[in-house]
Formats: sequence, C-alpha cells, structure tokens
Amino acid sequence: MLYHFFQTIGEGVPGSGAFGYISFRAAMAVMTSLIITLWFGKGIIRLLRRLQVGETVRDLGLEGQLQKQGTPTMGGLMILAGTIIPTLLFARLDNIYILLMLASTVWLGAIGFIDDYIKVFKKDKRGLAGKFKVIGQIGIGLIVGLTVYFHPSIRTKVEIPQVLAMQFPDEEITSFVEDDGQVHYLLDRRQPNTTIPFVKGNEFNYSSIPGLFGREARKYTWLVYVLVVIFIITAVSNGANITDGIDGLAAGTSAIIMLTLGVLTYIGGNIIFSQYLDVMYIPGAGELVVFIGAMLGGCIGFLWYNAYPAQVFMGDTGSLALGGIIATLAILVRKELLIPVLCGIFLVENLSVMLQVSWFKYTKKKYGEGRRIFKMSPLHHHYQKLGYHESKIVSRFWIVGVMLAVITLVTLKLR
Repeated sequence: MLYHFFQTIGEGVPGSGAFGYISFRAAMAVMTSLIITLWFGKGIIRLLRRLQVGETVRDLGLEGQLQKQGTPTMGGLMILAGTIIPTLLFARLDNIYILLMLASTVWLGAIGFIDDYIKVFKKDKRGLAGKFKVIGQIGIGLIVGLTVYFHPSIRTKVEIPQVLAMQFPDEEITSFVEDDGQVHYLLDRRQPNTTIPFVKGNEFNYSSIPGLFGREARKYTWLVYVLVVIFIITAVSNGANITDGIDGLAAGTSAIIMLTLGVLTYIGGNIIFSQYLDVMYIPGAGELVVFIGAMLGGCIGFLWYNAYPAQVFMGDTGSLALGGIIATLAILVRKELLIPVLCGIFLVENLSVMLQVSWFKYTKKKYGEGRRIFKMSPLHHHYQKLGYHESKIVSRFWIVGVMLAVITLVTLKLR
C-alpha cells in the first residue's frame, strides 16, 4: 500500500523515491515483521494463555516432554501476522507473484488454524481430518499451478545471440544495454521451464514428460505441471509439519531456507545479476524479496519465543503454512527441483516417518512382530531417545540446514 501511495503522490515528498527500490522495501518488511513478532509477541502469548490455548502432550517417554504440557500453541498466528501485514504495506499489490503468495499464506494458514482450533477448543486430539487437509493442499496447488502455467504475466526470459533474435517477432524479444555498451537480447518464454541442479544447461522443460508419448501429448503439459505442483506443496507442507516437534527446529530451519530463497529470488528477478550468472531471468519475481523479507522477520521474531525452552508453539497454524509457503515460493522462482537439497531437513524427517511405518508394517506381517529402523520417528525424536538434549539436536539440524543452503547456492554455477 505504501509503495502505491508514494507512487501516486510523486517525488515531491522527501524519501518517497526509496520506495521504488526492492532492497529498501524488503529491509523495511524485515524490520516491521520483527517489530510485530517481538514487540507484540508477549501480548499474543498472554492472550493465548488467557484463552487456555495450551498444547496437549502425549507421554512418549521423552525427556522434558511433559514439562511442555499447557504451553500456548497456535503461535503461528504471530508468523502469519508478521508476514501478511508488512507485505501489504511494502509490496506491490498489483504483482501476480505477491498475490499468489498472499493467497497461499492465508489459505494454508486457515487450514492449520482450523486443525488447531479443533484440537484445542473441541478437545479432539485428531484435529482436522487428514483428507480435508489434503483437499485443502490440493486446492491451493491447483490455484498456484494453473495460474503459473496460464497467466500471461508469468514468464521467463533467456539470452540469445543477436543473429537468432532477428528471427523472432519484436514482441517476443527484449533488449537491454549495459554501461559498457554491450547489448543483450532476451527471448520471452511461457513454457513451464524450471531450474535443474548440477546439469549443463541448468533447465528442464515439463513438456518433455508428456513429449515421451509423442508430440500430440504435449498439449497435456499443463496437467503434468499442475500435478507436480500439488505434490510439491503437499509434501513440503507436511514435511514442515512433521519437523515441528521440538523447540525452535521448524522455525529456525524455515528461516535458513527463506534466506536462501531470498538470495535466489533476488538474483533471478534482477536482469543484470541473472545474465551475469547465466541463470533464468523471471520478470516481476524480484518483488517476492519483499514477501520473503517479511516471512524471514516473522520466523526470527517467533524463534525468540520458540527457542528452548519454548514459551509458545507455532502449531499447525504455522507449520503447515510455512511448508506450503516455501514450496510455493520455490515453484514461482523456478527452483522447485532444488527442494530435495534446500529442504533436506524436511525431506529426511518425512522419510524417517515413512520408512518407520512401512518397515514396521512389513515386519509385522512377515514375522508377526513389528520392528523399527529408528528408536522413534520423526528423526529428531530418535536422537532424543539416544540421550541428546533437544537444544543440541536443534543446533546440529540448523548446521546441516546451513550446509544444504550453501550447496543450493553453489548450484547457481556448479553444473
């Protein structure tokens, strides 16, 4: 809103020109988000206590677990407020990428809120039925997938030689001149391309999947793409939800991922940096840095109260939203195939549960007695069972998260 306000009144007001810079607005979004979560955080926690919005803890035999009984939950509202309010204030609200992220945040946050509401106020530990969660995740996946595929403003550009540029219509070619006079020619593309790591060319076109069945099958590329988007959003959202099991783990890991996505988004949304690093240029996507700044500030501010010993838990209100937001961001900036690396913590946590359950069922059917791979799943509980203090587990998971983030950034040039 402030961007549009200062653009309307013109440059007559001192400092109004700063709002034209994404970096300035992103910094303001971070600061505003921190103020919302840190300054008003205590008040929100007191309100949750007054409403008796406390966590119900099952006795799993973990050290210090029962001490968490009654700790306020649904603290994800702090993260959501710290994300949505600064985005509305500082981002361009006519940008399709920002609108998609706001829709995803509200949608997924609402699913998590309903789940927490049923658990806390209806005293039903199961919360929202799993099928309704999945339906909600499929719904936002459909919206994101179809919009990215068909919206005319969502496209990518790739540099081509001048000789080839002359063969395309003028409306498909954009040129820009560097300070040294060098001219670059960019070809507009609306195909569903994405970044593929560690491969020469660094790009993958989704149309090649149905293309395996012949040229005619390529017209169903949109269906393949939407299914991939739905799978990614559902998987990452559930992965973040599973990771949110000990103090500070999900919030800290998400902050590392968001910071990395911020770097990738700024590079991909900037025509100079994208050409210098020879990566996909996505017009308009740079505005997402403002949203990412707000989300990063929200995660860090929430972590102030969620670090061990936690004064508040994010609940599904925060964890489902965080995972879905990360997945949607990666899709919008064409980095979804980097998710297994960047979100490696979420992936491993998810896999640990799947492997544990599958192996237990298999061995019970074969031997009459279920056997376990881990002492307990998800993986962070396995280490708790081994006697590690949860703050040490979280710290080491963060370190792994930073290493994965560095590897993700290295893929910009390592092909």
